[in-house]
Amino acid sequence: MRGAYAVDAVLLGVAVVWGTSYLVAKDLTAVAAVSVVLALRYLLTAASLVVVCAGTRSLPDRRELRVGVLLGCTQAAILALETAGVAHTSATNAGLLISLTVVCTPLLESAWSRSWLPAPFFVAATLAVVGVGLLVSADGLAAPGGGDLLVLAAAGVRATHVTLIGRLTAGRAYRSLHITTVQAVVGTAVFGLAAAPQLPGTLPELSAADWGRLAYLALACSVFAFLAQTWAIRRTSASRASLLMGTEPVWAVAAGLGLGDERLTAPSAVGAALIVASTYWGRAVEGRHRARITEPETPDAAFADADYGGREPAQSAR
Repeated sequence: MRGAYAVDAVLLGVAVVWGTSYLVAKDLTAVAAVSVVLALRYLLTAASLVVVCAGTRSLPDRRELRVGVLLGCTQAAILALETAGVAHTSATNAGLLISLTVVCTPLLESAWSRSWLPAPFFVAATLAVVGVGLLVSADGLAAPGGGDLLVLAAAGVRATHVTLIGRLTAGRAYRSLHITTVQAVVGTAVFGLAAAPQLPGTLPELSAADWGRLAYLALACSVFAFLAQTWAIRRTSASRASLLMGTEPVWAVAAGLGLGDERLTAPSAVGAALIVASTYWGRAVEGRHRARITEPETPDAAFADADYGGREPAQSAR
């Protein structure tokens, strides 16, 4: 029983660091350009993962390199949109809006496979959209702001990214550590080039607190979260792992309201509740539907470290 609690605590820890990452990223974009923030975040992440790979004495093969480069490009697009978005909206909004990936991904997968989901899923998706409308209408009904739209775009790209992971790795024994390391190296190259003109002037201006925030995003939200979820989800059920890591938007709201001095009006609070409730409902409907049309998966089959072909949680795209 203690072991089960330890696994739950690790998965909850992953959700906490991901949920708080929006406020940390917002603070960083107040002192440095988005490209600089991402270049430094990716550099620290890639360096740490390369060290981990060296410790395992294994390197990506050619197929892992090809897949990793493609997924690295889509992951870079996600973080570019997400970080630029959070710079122009609240951390609370960003954390809630990005959670729409949970309903976007099954919709994309069902369209791709032409195997449509049950009607209740579409009801949940509609409620999520209504929740978005209420969330961004803090001062009366209004269209989403520029930052909100960027985060919504990030949710759509993340859904595409997760779907690509399933399509490109199905039935192939790719090591997820290798794929993730390649993605981090690709992101470092992309944002390093983009930020090159600004880095010399920005680096001396960063405070110790800023470097601490960068280290948190790189080491806690990327390296720790990846290694921790890989360890934990092999020791529990896929549904339990998804449930615990699905609390990410709750922690984003808690961080924004408790640490970031952000506020939710009554309509926004109702919208936030609708988004969280509908994404959980949509996740449950999709899970039951998948269980009826496929053989039940064991945790190792769904999330095995040595097999990147299993169905990974949407959050693994971070």
